[in-house]
Formats: sequence, structure tokens, C-alpha cells
Amino acid sequence: MFDRLSDSLSSAFRNLTGRGRISESNVREAMAEVRTALLEADVNLEVVDRFCEDCVQDALGREVTKSLEPGQEMVGIVHRRLVELLGPVDRHITLVEPGPTVVMLCGLQGSGKTTTCGKLAAWFKKRGQSVMVAAADLQRPAAVEQLQTVIEGVSAEGTGPGRVAFYGEPDKCAEYGKAVGVAVGVCQRAFAAARQGKFDVLVLDTAGRLHVNDELMRELEAVDRALEPHNILLVVDAMTGQDAVQSAKAFHARLKVDGIVLSKFDSDTRGGAALSVKTVTGAPIKFVGTGERFDALEEFHADRAAGRILGMGDVVSLVEKAQAEVNEAEAEEAAAKMAKGQFTLQDFLKQMRMIRRMGPMKQILGLLPGVGGMLKDVDIDERQIDRMEAIILSMTPRERDKVGIIDRSRQKRIAAGSGAKLDDVSRLVKQFELMQKMTQQMAGMGAMGKARAMQELSRAGSGPGGMPAFPMRGSTVTESPKARFKQRKKR
Repeated sequence: MFDRLSDSLSSAFRNLTGRGRISESNVREAMAEVRTALLEADVNLEVVDRFCEDCVQDALGREVTKSLEPGQEMVGIVHRRLVELLGPVDRHITLVEPGPTVVMLCGLQGSGKTTTCGKLAAWFKKRGQSVMVAAADLQRPAAVEQLQTVIEGVSAEGTGPGRVAFYGEPDKCAEYGKAVGVAVGVCQRAFAAARQGKFDVLVLDTAGRLHVNDELMRELEAVDRALEPHNILLVVDAMTGQDAVQSAKAFHARLKVDGIVLSKFDSDTRGGAALSVKTVTGAPIKFVGTGERFDALEEFHADRAAGRILGMGDVVSLVEKAQAEVNEAEAEEAAAKMAKGQFTLQDFLKQMRMIRRMGPMKQILGLLPGVGGMLKDVDIDERQIDRMEAIILSMTPRERDKVGIIDRSRQKRIAAGSGAKLDDVSRLVKQFELMQKMTQQMAGMGAMGKARAMQELSRAGSGPGGMPAFPMRGSTVTESPKARFKQRKKR
């Protein structure tokens, strides 16, 4: 999300390289560039000016630590101030006994409330809570049906020991606007149903508008008075910049929201809303939506977000994703098989699926320190991996275990069954055979021998760690036109 901002900040800090002391003149010069970068990222003007002046005051006269360069010292100062700007973080969700705990979601139309309701239900379900989600948006066409579809999808997923249910009264949509308090009545009956069903949490998906108006606020205030929600969460679209911040300020003034959920946090946006909303509203950012899947809702961590902004990556989040999605026993079994040269295409398919559950490949690689900037001109086509999976699935179990038996005739059948080209199937088979031979040879080698074998395997055209590179109709990792132009200029 913060790629462009990260690039601009890196450029500003590079200008301090080679200087033995951080002076007022070079600090102000660097912070002027930082100020421009933040404004271009659509951060609130008052927030920018206060932030930059705080950084200047922190840096003035500071001696550069012997192990650091001035640019690195400045990165540390800006990082600490970014953490303060985004925090302190309160990820706490109030839960009451006996239930149900009432969580009211509000926000403008298109901010992602309905999708966030599904993600929040999945989040509670994963933690063992039983959740009822009520459709209180009676204004938007098909909003009740859309939420029902979302919640049925969450309920059908096998993740988490909790249970999820939907409550809706689609017939009340016809009464909406003709009578006062229709939405309030739906919320009250949903609360009664949740209590009777012994649900731990009741999530209310309230109506939104295209802009903040008095009618919307009066309806939300009525729901607030009638149910007295334990948590009011405001869903803010991270893609809308300062418009999102101003609407958040208006909601908070009328409802006193308990926390912010930043939706579409994984989008290619300038990031201004994320850096402004906490300071402008005073409400903490509790969650960020990081994708389309139901489990793509993450608790917000100010220090990790600051690290991403400054190009430091986010190794902790990467480890947490791995712990949540990667089966440790299966991973150890695969490692043991590879060490013995017994790794099969079936094992490869399992590992590939395990890694893909962590999220889009570019997003995962971007969590590694220093990698995010390298990926800005690179497109990783996930469809290439889908095609590779289709080819492997078109093989019989015996063919996946013994790739050597796949002759030309079998390759033609596999190509026809997967919709791939014959050359693509042939390339995958050859590369995997080569990988198997090399791992079998490496099984009895020492460390130096294994290193030489890995070099030979890499030269032979396999991917990282000996996995098949398998480009298929262009490379799996392709350079953008901008990157190719830069390469031509260098040559």
C-alpha cells in the first residue's frame, strides 16, 4: 500500500548519506522532502506539519551513532514518530458475559462494511465465539441478500471452532423510508434472536450513504440509543484519502466510535488515510482489511505499519501468517523427503497450496525487509501458478509419485486435460526430474557439495530452492514496461 511513499522517503534519507553530523540545515532539507512525500500521499496537512516539526526537533544536534549513517539515524527518528502517529494501538474488543456482545459497524456506502462484517464474523469464529450477523441496511438494493450470501460463505468455511448465523428481514426493506424506526426494530429483534440462540456476539451491518448527512446520523444514533452497542467500529475505505478522514471525523463527532477498520489496505493507494485517521478522529485503528478472502482481516500494529512505510518489511506478520497457514508436521515431512531425494509432485503440490494460503505472492514477498522496493516494477502473475496446479492435477496419482513414467503420450493426455500446451507439460516434467536427480545426489553430500549442486540446479533453470521455475507463456515473474525501459537505458 505504501510503495510510493516508501520510495519518496528513501530518496529523502539518501541525501543525508556521507555526512558525519545531523545539522539543522540538512535535517530541514530532508524533512522538506518528507513533507512533500506525505502531502502527495494525501496525509492531512495539519498532521504533516506537526509530524515533520517533531522529527526536526528530535534530530537537531543529535550525534550520529558510530554504527549508523545520518540517513539511518534519521530513519530511526521518523520510525519512532510514525509509531506515535499511528498509535497507541488498542486492539481490544469488549466482550461481555452473558452475551451477546453487540458490535455495530457503520460507514459510508462503498466503504466495505458488508465484506468487513463477513471478515469480522470469521475473526470471531476462528477464536471460538458464536456470531450472529444482522442485516440492518434496508436502504441499499439487495444489501440484505448480499450480506446473507457473505455470511453463508463464512459459515461454510471450516476454519475456526465457532459458529456463524445470519439474521435478516428482507420484507422490511419495502417499509424503509415510509415509517420511522424500521431499522431500529430489526436490530432489536436481532438482539432478541441472538440472546435466545445463546450467541456470544451480535454484529450489526448498518446502512450507509454516499456522503455524511443528518438523516444517516439520526438513524445510527437511534440504533445506538436502542441497543447501546459495546463496540462501535467505523469502516473507512483506505483508497479514498482525505475524504475518508473527514467522514471519519464526522462519524466520530456524532457516535463516539470505539475504533477504525481500514478496508482495502492491500490496494495500490497513497496511504494518507492510514496516517491521518487516528490523529484526526482520536479513535484507534483496530483492524485492516488485507484482501478479499474472509480471513484477510488483520489486527493493526503501529510498529509494523511504520516498518512497511520505511521499507523495513514486516517479518513478524510474515511469521504469524506462516504459523497460521503452514502445517508444521507436513512441512517437516516434506523437508525430510527432499533431503532423501524422495520429494514428489504430490508433495510439491501440497507445499505450493500451503504457501498460497498465506496470501498473494507479491504481498508475502513484500513483507521481507528490502524486498518491497525491488518488487515495485515487477508483476507476479498468480495465474501461472494456477496453470501449474492444473497440470499436476491432470496427472494420475502414480504419475505424480513417479514423474519418470510420464512419456510423450502421457504428456499429450495431461496437456489436453489441463488446457496447457504440450511444451509446458514437458518443461515441468523435465525440470522436476532434474530436481529429483539433484536432491538424490545431494542426500549423501556435505555442505560444500550441496552448495555446488544448488548452483548447478539454478543454472539448469529451476526456481528458488530447486522448485520448477516453469514460466508458461511468459515468465511467472515479469518485468513491467517501466522496468524494461530502465534496463534498456542502462545498456
